[in-house]
Amino acid sequence: MVVGIVSTGVYIPETKMTAAEIAERANLPVDVVKQKMGITEKPIPGEHDHTVAMGIWAAREAMRKGQIEPKEIDVIIYIGEEHKEYPLWTAAIKMQEEIGAYHAWAFDVALRCGTTIMAIKVAKSLMVADPSIRTVLLAGGYRNGDFIDYENERTRFMFNLGAGGAAMILRRDHMENIILETELITDGSFSEDVVVPVGGTKRPLTTEDLDNGLYRLDVLDPVGMKTRLEQKSMQNFLQVIRGSLQKSGYTEKEIDYLAILHMKRSAHDYVLRELGLTDDQSIYLHEFGHIGQMDQILSLELAQSAGKLKDGDLAVLVSAGIGYAWGAVTVKWGKCEEE
Repeated sequence: MVVGIVSTGVYIPETKMTAAEIAERANLPVDVVKQKMGITEKPIPGEHDHTVAMGIWAAREAMRKGQIEPKEIDVIIYIGEEHKEYPLWTAAIKMQEEIGAYHAWAFDVALRCGTTIMAIKVAKSLMVADPSIRTVLLAGGYRNGDFIDYENERTRFMFNLGAGGAAMILRRDHMENIILETELITDGSFSEDVVVPVGGTKRPLTTEDLDNGLYRLDVLDPVGMKTRLEQKSMQNFLQVIRGSLQKSGYTEKEIDYLAILHMKRSAHDYVLRELGLTDDQSIYLHEFGHIGQMDQILSLELAQSAGKLKDGDLAVLVSAGIGYAWGAVTVKWGKCEEE
């Protein structure tokens, strides 16, 4: 059975934060922000840019581009963040209502910045298991930058967090942009390294916590996390890429485009170098920062606009999320002949 990408949609807020503004708030040289962190600017949410709302706008754009009517959608999977308009709220059901997909059923999934990769695998698996599911919408929004304290050096690697929404429509027997195989790794030894320390059942939020800014992201064991990540992160990045390719019947030598999340410039360059890829075979998201699990969809759209993807190309989407999770999926791009 073949599952292909019909269309994608992206919403990017108009409000921006520049490298100079990040540098000033973090008390860093602007060159460090631009060169080492790899950020020239990033989108941040405006007044109405709420998490699920941004996902809905992206979904509508994907439906417009794919000429998909709401009644054609069988399942909606929310791929955005849990930081959204309301806590304890199933966002996919709100999306269903707003786009008029009354024939669909809907649910949320979460794997931090690895969510899109995981959700693609889930969507394809649903279609394999249930022949009545023909069209699946993945959509969500991201604005975890709300949880960043620029004076906290422990969270410096997350100063790139931006805001936006993205969507992808997948369809059974769609002979374009064919989803091949996915590889995922999770490692629970990192599960409590990056957390918002208050506001859960272990430590309910108090006014004192609010006054002290403890409701933001923090790293509980920065030295230990750094040591463990250095041993595993890049290795796992490459492992999921190669695993996805191998399961799909390809090798890294056949990659035409790598849709990769935003990370510091040296790490981005390392991944390309290890895979034997040139700068032209990816896009560095220095004008966007890291919009979580939206990065892969954004990268695909930018690649299409730049003419970096053509029929028959092999694209690999890859990401990683705190927790920690790594994931990659291989896509045979463009129109493909039916076998």
